[in-house]
Amino acid sequence: MSKTKKTFFCQNCGAQSDKWLGKCNSCNEWNTIVEEVVHKETKNDRLQLFTANKNAKSNAPILLQDVGLQDYPRIAVPGKELTRVLGGGIVPGSLVLFGGEPGIGKSTLMLQLALRLKNLKILYVSGEESEQQIKMRAERIGVTTDNCYILQETNTQNIFQHIVQVEPQLVIIDSIQTLHTAYVESSPGSVSQVRECAAELLRFAKETNTPVFMIGHITKDGNIAGPKVLEHMVDTVLQFEGDRNHIYRLLRATKNRFGSTNEMGIYEMNGDGLREVTNPSEILITNRDSPTSGVAISATMEGNRPMLIETQALVSSAAYGTPQRSSTGFDLRRLGMLLAVLEKRCGFKLGIKDVFINIAGGISVQDPGIDLALVCAILSSNEDMPIPQDVCFAGEVGLTGEIRPVNRLEQRISEAEKLGFKKIIVSSYNLKGINVNSYKIKILSAGKMEDVFELIFG
Repeated sequence: MSKTKKTFFCQNCGAQSDKWLGKCNSCNEWNTIVEEVVHKETKNDRLQLFTANKNAKSNAPILLQDVGLQDYPRIAVPGKELTRVLGGGIVPGSLVLFGGEPGIGKSTLMLQLALRLKNLKILYVSGEESEQQIKMRAERIGVTTDNCYILQETNTQNIFQHIVQVEPQLVIIDSIQTLHTAYVESSPGSVSQVRECAAELLRFAKETNTPVFMIGHITKDGNIAGPKVLEHMVDTVLQFEGDRNHIYRLLRATKNRFGSTNEMGIYEMNGDGLREVTNPSEILITNRDSPTSGVAISATMEGNRPMLIETQALVSSAAYGTPQRSSTGFDLRRLGMLLAVLEKRCGFKLGIKDVFINIAGGISVQDPGIDLALVCAILSSNEDMPIPQDVCFAGEVGLTGEIRPVNRLEQRISEAEKLGFKKIIVSSYNLKGINVNSYKIKILSAGKMEDVFELIFG
């Protein structure tokens, strides 16, 4: 016989309590404790469906030197973007959490993955859409396959029964917040349901060596909905970002046990699905007929990928007495620091002016190597003097006004040279070990902001 008891969970962090509390003792959030009914199973309650799979592994201890990696190669993924973000492909037995805003394209990307992996048997489990809706999306994508099974189900026990029958090589869950298990008596999407369903999928993935992708909803703050322990349980957390007013989508890995978390993939949303953007520098730079003030091109890095992006600045007199500081795609606090450096170290009176910053293309950049381009764009707009269109920048600005070196400078220079730029301005401390004569592009160096101003505007 199974036992039923009531307990209290924090909806923010998933902490458990024996009684109701106004404030969670773990995350210190108020009014997040809710009561849930938990169905505690006995030893014989749960059906061991995983052991019916012929690929199920035993739990016997094994020496570390006896573990063989050659038996489990990565599964090749069609397309370079997802392969790069995952770290080289799908690892067998891995559990991947895929989050993003509503309508950003999570289900479309996962369905494209399922349709293009033609050599694998895939089970696509949907708790949000019917089979007809998925079929309509598949026809719009325009890719057909004979190995993709569609299942419209939310009960995990029924899902595992179908998994035993189909024996898929990849399982996609859309989404984890819609699933529910009979062993927890609470509504789907609650803390205990999400945690228990994810634990069952994790157990299945590890015991059968089958990779599982889970689509997850996000909260209004941009975090994965459900307990924070969900992100700790999975092997990889992928975040799908982008402004729905723009056609470009960014795929980042915020956690990856099998690869780097600095990689980024770029997709373009169009009528027939998501298309990979192989050369993002060409789409992030606007082609202008004449130079415009307030625009500077920066050579940045996203993981191991060099990109050239366009930074835009607008400086105007404050109309209402209090200057405004607005930033899109760039850290607002770092913008305040750069403005303070320009005023204190360089003598530009920007404290009484409005400053607006925008990173073209709707992307967000955390690389400090765009500081130099951003500062030059601000000075260009303030003085109303355009920067030559064949000049780009790569440098970090310090608090003392010096131009600090950036990493992977050779790749940034090569990307600028490939796109036809004639000059690149870098830190004078960054040229050690670099053969300047091996590049066709002219490499200019500067140690202070005053030197950069002299190089650009004479």
